[in-house]
Amino acid sequence: MIRPSLMALSACLALASPVMAEKLTPERLFSDPDINGPTAKGVALSPDGKRVTYLKAKPEAANVQDLWAVDVKGGEPYRLIDANALSSGDKALSEAELARRERARVLARGVVEYSWDSEGRFVLVPLDGDLYVDSVADGKVTRLTQTPGDEVDAKVSPKGRFVSYVRDQNLYVRPLTGGEETAVTAEGKGALSFGVAEFIAQEEMDRDTGYWWSPDERLIAYTRVDESGVDIVPRADIGPAGATVIDQRYPRAGRPNAIVDLFVKDLASGKVVQIDLGADKDIYLARVAWAKDGKTLYVQRQSRDQKTLDLIAFSPASGQGKTILTETDPHWVELHDDFRPLADGSFLWSSEKSGNKHLYHYAADGKLLAQVTKGDWPVDKVEAVDEKRGLVFFGASIDTPIERRLYSVSYAKPAAPKAMTPAGGWWTAKVAATGAFVGSYSDPKTPPQTALYDTAGKRVRWIEENKLDAAHPYAPYAADHLVPEFGTLKAADGQVLHYSLLKPANFDAAKKYPVIVSVYGGPHAQRVTKSWGVNDEAFANAGYVVFKLDNRGSSNRSTAFKTALDRRMGTVEVEDQFAGAAFLKTLPYVDAERLGVMGWSYGGFMTLMMLSAEGTPFKAGVSGAPPTEWGLYDTHYTEQFMGKPDENKAGYAASDFLGRIDKLKPGSLMLIHGMADDNVIFENSTRVLAALQKKGIAFETMLYPGERHSVIRSRSKGLHVMKTHLDFFDRKLKGE
Repeated sequence: MIRPSLMALSACLALASPVMAEKLTPERLFSDPDINGPTAKGVALSPDGKRVTYLKAKPEAANVQDLWAVDVKGGEPYRLIDANALSSGDKALSEAELARRERARVLARGVVEYSWDSEGRFVLVPLDGDLYVDSVADGKVTRLTQTPGDEVDAKVSPKGRFVSYVRDQNLYVRPLTGGEETAVTAEGKGALSFGVAEFIAQEEMDRDTGYWWSPDERLIAYTRVDESGVDIVPRADIGPAGATVIDQRYPRAGRPNAIVDLFVKDLASGKVVQIDLGADKDIYLARVAWAKDGKTLYVQRQSRDQKTLDLIAFSPASGQGKTILTETDPHWVELHDDFRPLADGSFLWSSEKSGNKHLYHYAADGKLLAQVTKGDWPVDKVEAVDEKRGLVFFGASIDTPIERRLYSVSYAKPAAPKAMTPAGGWWTAKVAATGAFVGSYSDPKTPPQTALYDTAGKRVRWIEENKLDAAHPYAPYAADHLVPEFGTLKAADGQVLHYSLLKPANFDAAKKYPVIVSVYGGPHAQRVTKSWGVNDEAFANAGYVVFKLDNRGSSNRSTAFKTALDRRMGTVEVEDQFAGAAFLKTLPYVDAERLGVMGWSYGGFMTLMMLSAEGTPFKAGVSGAPPTEWGLYDTHYTEQFMGKPDENKAGYAASDFLGRIDKLKPGSLMLIHGMADDNVIFENSTRVLAALQKKGIAFETMLYPGERHSVIRSRSKGLHVMKTHLDFFDRKLKGE
């Protein structure tokens, strides 16, 4: 998935202080302890409801995480797993595990994931390719595996008796409390893998697993992934010590995908049944889930053109199924994780057929029972279901797209949703089946705070208060902190566009300031939110106005808003950003001749398109890891919005940067790319480098040896990326 830069986060905090504040610098942003303070990540409620567990960075090393816990009834938080006690952090991970972490955008090391057993007795922790189990009762940590290969995608079975994992392209199971492992599959090698999520599923479809336990632990469904037909794209992994050529199976737009089959194995008898996904192999296995009683296996099957999504109920005994629901859309059908099978056989489902994403309740045979939510706003995601009370909990931005709250609504007797969290900022939540939840909140004045709340939304206890007091890492900078202003503009078709604007430090309305427009612009992302973020403050402290605008095509809006770029990426998004530039020019403190733009990934593509547009208002831009020709990018993402190359030749040609390279002003571009990028392949930039050199167009380049798409894997690299941006803009926009 094309994603925004990790460097360009939203700003900021404002807090009065009686002492003279320091100016937040890039050096401080990328040093320890983390400037944002202690934050809880990967929060989970233990199955017995007694504890909350979470990942927390070490104060002395923000990129190393430990596993922490706190008792619901009170007491101080305590550390369950010290990453340094089990790992030196210097183990070389396999290419498969490196790629998996890249797909999940895991930048930290140490404990990066974990899972509970069903009774809250044990915590399973993968660490550096091996597996450990922490016994909560006595705190004893036991190492389960110690093999040359990496155990990945480890899970605790539903009843807590087994641990399952994939190693060397095969699926294994072993008793949680010790014992020999059993191979569920044995044929995985070369282009054939079992129990894994293929590249497309991980990168684009938000499906990061390839196997699913039945609730009674008798059966396990798993994928068979055959990549033999996928093009091999030789990728030079260029690092500081030299280059290694990796033959990467990369399914480019219009080219063959991996063939994914689905099987169910009875672990006692060894019997294997193939699930009949249909004669057409050129489909996407989107989602798999078991019914509560384990008698039905539900599969979501998406067509290659992504305009049809089928929900199929299969018999695991025969492998035969019946389609109980079909979604179609002339643009595309978005995948989601809102399918919830209920104990009575009915299920919850989300759909955008009304013009916004809303929840629906269906009978077991696919008959509509009720529309659960409605209105001119979209549901973001289902968080949990309380079947005893007939409630569904979901996150949404009902009041305004730039705030998010947790809501509950009855699916048995639909009515207006009830807000469980207050307005004013951005909430995320981990909700238990009872309705109690761990909520995390931030706003431009409040760093992320995490607490446990009861079913009425009342705070029970702090998990990580992260109070901005004198001891907080941000305290020295609080007095002169900068708070963004929020507003709206109109797109050409009348739709509302939201923006944020951060004024420079020591702002003087009588002066004229240069502007940096921080852009993403693509699908599946939203940049303008009332949430905490301090990175932009470094640019503001350097004397820049920082501006962000969510153009048409970005997420958390109506289907009409999101599909405006259908088959024409790089058009309406640029129009909207130019509307933002026109607005900036009306501000008396903005120097209209000194507008810059920066973006990463899709934002890098947008930067190129904005710099090369006819009559561009932008003087300079930094393009990071840009897709420069959509035929070079992968199938699921590209074809969703552009169709196949041979079906949309005009659209592909119009969005190819090389077709408009002559309009680029000499010296206006800085191009950045990681030299081992396995997502937006380095070829996207080398073709631009060669074309610019051939035409004699001056430009600048910064390359990062050994780095993949998420370049900022270390504090030093993050600092270098930010200082590279600042140096370029200081020279181009301020003449320094």
